[in-house]
Amino acid sequence: MSNSSAIYIRFLTAILLFFCCASPLYATLPEHSFNPQRAKILGYIVSQHLMHSHYSHKSLDDKLSEAAFELYIKQLDSQKRFLLQKDVKLLSAYEHYIDDEIGRGQIHLPVYSHEIMTQRIPVVKKMIMEILAHPFDMQRKEEMETDAKKLDFCKDDNQLRERWRKTLKYQVADRFLDLKDEQNEKLKNGAKTKEADSKPFKAKTDAELLEQARKKTAERYTHLFSRMLQESTEDHFERYLNAIARAHDPHTMYLPPAMKEDFDIHMRGSLEGIGALLREDGGYIKVVSIIPGGAAEQEGELESEDTILKVAEGDGEPVDLIDARIRDAVALIRGPKGTEVRLYVKKPDGSHKVISIIREVIQIKETFVKSTVLENKQDGKRYGYVRIPSFYRDFKSSASHPRNVTDDTRAELRKLAAQNISGLILDLRGNGGGSLLDAVDTTGLFIKQGPVVQVSDSGGGKEVLDDRDPHMQYAGPLVVLVDKFSASASEILAGALQDYHRAVIVGSKHTHGKGTVQAVIDLDSKTPMPSLEKFKPMGALKITVQKFYRVSGASTQYRGILADIILPDRFEAIKSGEKYLDYSMPWDTISKCDYTPQGSPLPLDKLRKNSAERIRNSKKMQQIVKMAQKTRARIEHTKRSLLLKDISAERKELLAEDKLDEDSTLPPHANGDKKKKGVKKKKDWRKRVKKDPYVIEAMAILHDLHKLQQSAAAPTQGN
Repeated sequence: MSNSSAIYIRFLTAILLFFCCASPLYATLPEHSFNPQRAKILGYIVSQHLMHSHYSHKSLDDKLSEAAFELYIKQLDSQKRFLLQKDVKLLSAYEHYIDDEIGRGQIHLPVYSHEIMTQRIPVVKKMIMEILAHPFDMQRKEEMETDAKKLDFCKDDNQLRERWRKTLKYQVADRFLDLKDEQNEKLKNGAKTKEADSKPFKAKTDAELLEQARKKTAERYTHLFSRMLQESTEDHFERYLNAIARAHDPHTMYLPPAMKEDFDIHMRGSLEGIGALLREDGGYIKVVSIIPGGAAEQEGELESEDTILKVAEGDGEPVDLIDARIRDAVALIRGPKGTEVRLYVKKPDGSHKVISIIREVIQIKETFVKSTVLENKQDGKRYGYVRIPSFYRDFKSSASHPRNVTDDTRAELRKLAAQNISGLILDLRGNGGGSLLDAVDTTGLFIKQGPVVQVSDSGGGKEVLDDRDPHMQYAGPLVVLVDKFSASASEILAGALQDYHRAVIVGSKHTHGKGTVQAVIDLDSKTPMPSLEKFKPMGALKITVQKFYRVSGASTQYRGILADIILPDRFEAIKSGEKYLDYSMPWDTISKCDYTPQGSPLPLDKLRKNSAERIRNSKKMQQIVKMAQKTRARIEHTKRSLLLKDISAERKELLAEDKLDEDSTLPPHANGDKKKKGVKKKKDWRKRVKKDPYVIEAMAILHDLHKLQQSAAAPTQGN
């Protein structure tokens, strides 16, 4: 019997003993909608898998309990608009007790939190409806704090009412401005009513629009409370397990049965939707990444780190997603192919947008590698540009050699070589990763041969993945464009090319820092004992089991890849990346591989100096610098005026900045080529690439690199 088999047998035996020996539960508690026996056994199974299989091997102790409790309270009331200080104090009795609950099989925290929320929701609902029953004074000078982290839980209902009054006033003002914009658009287009006599559209007064905004806001909250009151103790227990999982690292999570089913559908590729990966983050639904070729990417406005506040079906009334479960959000966003979904989005810089997306199955052709040739006006030379949107591989294909990113990149490089290019730009911006195999093989197209990445597992084992092909598909000057959304496999490629001195890494200060690998454990198949059948389905556990390290020995986790040349980034102030996630795995090092850098270190100091001078003299780059300063100021100033004229002015300023974005101040993958509702627009991505200020600067860096390398290679003349 193998060692791993023996461990698994002991693991199952421990579960069985725990199940048989644990004392009866909830002798003094009232009846609840979930099965205490199932909660006991499921909690134990999840905790054992976490302790034995997670890369960190964290102990289930008071320290982990404290982290799990913090995450659980965030999930319960992230905006601090329901619970009072006394409620949190009552629940905090379990802050260092979660490990004991799991160990004894007596799980109380989710039960009591459900009871408290069931009591608080009707109180808050009554409070909100009373506030919305009367008009707001939109001329009253006051402000509100929008960052929940800077707020404490309220002491009493009076303080909570005041917090809600300001929140609702801002939301009504925002809705009023939406209605005003819609009305102005109709007037501009000469809209007609839907009545049979086709009378001209009659505009409403501001007072009428404000009243409509109040009613619409009240309807939103009626739906929200209805949904919240439908939550069961089982829902709170699932949050509880997820908090314990996420206390290990942000990519480890418990997938309840319904969510596991959605996950399985997604992995089979049959899910029709918008093509975006979402996550729960402090009571909000955030976009992790945009799937290449999906509806969201083709529409072009939804981006990583966007927060989805509301969702509406077509022209229907939007549903609030604040404090919603991820599976509820997915259920609302997902829908049949060809139907419209409207997302009410908060951008990382604080601006708001309504994004209309037509759902569709992912168009694979849009996910493939593409290339073009760029003419440099400065030196008349031709430079190649290759865009890699993700590290794809068709694992489901029955072909002996399925389509993959490595073969496609090789083919594009051959095309470019035939056009006599003097340098190459490899664009990995927004690339969230993919196939590890292809990260290694694609790296091999640019190096002779050697180790590419080290993979360390939770058992202490280490594997080195090598490029064994001595042939280089491209050996010339190379610039790799990255941003803070370049993650995982793209970081492996960029890191290896940096370690081998093969490329200048250009872009954001650092990449995302996703240097871990997750596996999905099906809890049903991993607990095959007949006595546990009645507790199934149990769901699954997505768990971190491996960590990536560069050939130099440094982890790609947390820090990401640091750029050799940093370019202005409008979103520099936005805390996007692994280092900003709760309980992310740390950066560390292991022993380096036996590898030989190819050539001398690149002349980075001279390249940086020349680049900095160009940036100072570039109108577009300085425009981005100014936008970055405004974004930073907006992020740091979290208090918002509640004067209607101030809210309107802020909107206009953000719209003006969006216009600058459309004038090619951002890379093509960030905005995409927008299309009006119902009108398909043929993309001309090559034109956008040619105007992209980052690509223009990359060409200039290639020009400098080519000159410096030629100068270094020239023979020294004697006197």
